[in-house]
Amino acid sequence: MNITTERDGNSLVISVSGRVDTVTAPELEKSITDNIDGVGELVLDLQNMTYTSSAGLRVILKAKKLMDRQGSLTVKNVRSEIMEIFDITGFSDILNIA
Repeated sequence: MNITTERDGNSLVISVSGRVDTVTAPELEKSITDNIDGVGELVLDLQNMTYTSSAGLRVILKAKKLMDRQGSLTVKNVRSEIMEIFDITGFSDILNIA
């Protein structure tokens, strides 16, 4: 997994590539929590995410709960195989997916 962050004012874009699983999810969580202060808009760009386990879903859910208190979360560029996981788990109903 590879993570890049790009901050512009109160907007933060976190791009994730590769697999998010029990081994890599803590790194994604740390990247979010370390950079979330003062962010009003968080964008998770999943264009290059190829897989997520329940551990990755938990991190995304935690990010949504954090951003519900201080702004908004948008998930964009979701690949079809990840979207299928979001649909099956109900995440597509609770996330703002662009």
